[in-house]
Amino acid sequence: MITADPALTGREALLAATGHHPYARHALWRDQEARGWRRDDAVGWLLPPGQGPAGGALGAAGPALEVFAGLRADGTLRAGQSVHLPRTAPAEVAARLPVARLDEWDFLWTTAPPPPQPAQDRVVRLTGADHPALAALVEEAFPSSTSQPGDPRVVDWYGIRDGDRLVACGADRSRGDIGFVAGLTVAPGRRGRGLGAALTAGMTAALFARYDHVALGVYTANVGAIRLYRRLGFTGTEPRTSVHLA
Repeated sequence: MITADPALTGREALLAATGHHPYARHALWRDQEARGWRRDDAVGWLLPPGQGPAGGALGAAGPALEVFAGLRADGTLRAGQSVHLPRTAPAEVAARLPVARLDEWDFLWTTAPPPPQPAQDRVVRLTGADHPALAALVEEAFPSSTSQPGDPRVVDWYGIRDGDRLVACGADRSRGDIGFVAGLTVAPGRRGRGLGAALTAGMTAALFARYDHVALGVYTANVGAIRLYRRLGFTGTEPRTSVHLA
């Protein structure tokens, strides 16, 4: 039960409360309704089942954590669910919520296609016939990816082939108002050849045919990937803390 005041009902009310922030435009799916709240300088929401995290927030970390701690205490949030907070110190989170795992990552976005990259023209949309090769590549190269074959959040898969072999892949997880690129993966033996840049640029350019922003998520420890994404124009930044509840 959400007790923060005022309550916000529906996607449009939440988007307006966040100033149509790119993260909210991504997190609040077009075909799903959410219910939320405003407390001090934070705006947060709970999401319908099947959308991934149970909830999220933007703005001040303290008030957001306070509300989610109350929702965990009254049983609205349960063990096994996760929430995406504004960047919050791990010790502060652990003092208010039972933490099974905590991830720090950045939500990055761009408002223009990246400059063309070598091999970008090799990026193609994959079909159902590619799924065995896709599953094998993800298992080999990025088994911990949050975007897996069969994930209902994925709209399309893209990839790069070398002859008959799939050597790079990425997921289009655009379900809100902006394009979202996820699960970017390059085969271990093909890294360092510009395929990651080509895949990112090719997918981003394709999504700009439908969206005015394109975004992605990257763990803060992945310094090399962040450097690449900055070079490709992903300069908008929203630091996040994801809390998986114990």
